Amino acid sequence: MRPTFIDLFSGAGGMSLGFEQAGFEPVAAVEIDPIHAAAHKFNFPNCETLARSVTDVTGDELLALPGLKGRAPDVVIGGAPCQGFSLIGKRALDDPRNSLVRDFVRIVRDTKARFFVFENVKGLTVGNHRAFLDEIVSEFQSIGYQVRLDWKVLNAKDHGAPQNRQRLILMGARAGETLPKYPTPHQDSPTCADALDDLPNAEEFDALLSSDSVETWKWGSPDNAYAREMRCLSNDAWHFGHVRQWTPEILTASARTNHTDISRRRFAETEEGSVEPISRFFKLPSAGVSNTLRAGTDSARGAFTSPRPIHFRHARCVTVREMARLHGFPDWFRFHTTKWHGARQIGNAVPPPLARAVALKVMEASGNKAQRSDQTQSLGDPSLLEMTMAQAASHFGVSVLIGRRDRKSGAKKRTQLEIEAERTAAE
Repeated sequence: MRPTFIDLFSGAGGMSLGFEQAGFEPVAAVEIDPIHAAAHKFNFPNCETLARSVTDVTGDELLALPGLKGRAPDVVIGGAPCQGFSLIGKRALDDPRNSLVRDFVRIVRDTKARFFVFENVKGLTVGNHRAFLDEIVSEFQSIGYQVRLDWKVLNAKDHGAPQNRQRLILMGARAGETLPKYPTPHQDSPTCADALDDLPNAEEFDALLSSDSVETWKWGSPDNAYAREMRCLSNDAWHFGHVRQWTPEILTASARTNHTDISRRRFAETEEGSVEPISRFFKLPSAGVSNTLRAGTDSARGAFTSPRPIHFRHARCVTVREMARLHGFPDWFRFHTTKWHGARQIGNAVPPPLARAVALKVMEASGNKAQRSDQTQSLGDPSLLEMTMAQAASHFGVSVLIGRRDRKSGAKKRTQLEIEAERTAAE
């Protein structure tokens, strides 16, 4: 039986994928945004997906799920958003804006998980935020968990992803368990060219003007290990995760963007590894790694697509699939069909190679040995990737949380959905 995990604030499933690839079994994912929850359900159809706030989920409810049947999960993982910080004479964890952090601790406590992995932005380690981090450590210790100190900020480029992306990783173990160690950085990172050069140019396909998918892949093996892994061309590419039934010949998540001729000329003239001065878009270095991919803004702030970098070879921004390659998502993994939601799902995710590196150390500490899966799983219903927010909410039987506008200022009041969607915005 594979060791189990629960993913809180799961998004589309970057951490879920990394932990599955390390040999763990996803039994539950909690995600308040129905659009993200739908993508998680598509990619992990055998996992219970709860499209609700973590605040409304109890430990007993999670323990009663079929994947646990009353047994404690091996790991609880996730990145609770942190909004308020320490004030004079007050604890940051007493700030109502940080209630979601306390909910993470509560679920670890109530499920009696053997281990936890709490991820967050690097900014939590500096200035006044550092005092808040110390409070979080103390909170875990108060419920009987050891915490690996000194905690570390890990960079995805040091653990198999072609992207410069730093995340605080806090790991703990229940009293009596062995504390996981941090993974050792790799010597070499795959490059942007390794990640993207084997992909066809989306602009060669008119169908991608009205769709995010087209049947096109009829090529031989790419010339580097990273691209071969992304295309799942060997059993090793699945690591210890479940093989998915998918169609490799279909290029997905590749809806085209119509740039003006003027923009294209500026993009072409921009040197690799520098910022185009008008758009402020970063141009990928073919022999280097990507900048940190962002999630874009939520509906309360205009619903703008994330500033996707400029391709090093083509005078255009990268597609959602190309973002996914830079993040370490294999090609079978799907996102919402719109560029906005798809980019949000990637920008909010922990890169799977980074999550897998951490998960392998948790597996080691648990005393289990990662085993190759003998299962082949189907993916979910593709309609999950096409739903509007209202349709996704209806699918999960929840209400759509829409920010109400302040009558005086015209600004929207932020809902918990919007707050939780910003968990990586403070990087």
